Amino acid sequence: QVQLVESGGGLVQAGGSLRLSCAASGRTFSNYAMGWFRQAPGKEREFVIGISRNGGRTYYADSVKGRFTISRDNAKNTVDLQMSSLKPEDTAVYYCAARGARILIPAQAMGIMGYEYWGQGTQVTVSS
Repeated sequence: QVQLVESGGGLVQAGGSLRLSCAASGRTFSNYAMGWFRQAPGKEREFVIGISRNGGRTYYADSVKGRFTISRDNAKNTVDLQMSSLKPEDTAVYYCAARGARILIPAQAMGIMGYEYWGQGTQVTVSS
């Protein structure tokens, strides 16, 4: 089992920045690719950004390219999501997720079904 706990959500004005963190515990963190997903009210959960096990590769949804970045610290068992130039449409609950299977193609990083463990989510609200 891998336990994931997100933090850092909140209310921010459009154009502002916010940093989310996800702390992992349980199994060896470096054995898992990590991803951030989000779910807005009335919408399906969607992929936002992902990172490979060693941090060497990152994957982005088109909607966040150039605005969001992801990083991980395998020594501290954390993965962070830095969000900048936030827009009202970024408003959602953001979830951290862990994937044990190796990512061979980008589509695998973006697939919800490939992630076995999920955090409880943290709310991000961007006001206009």
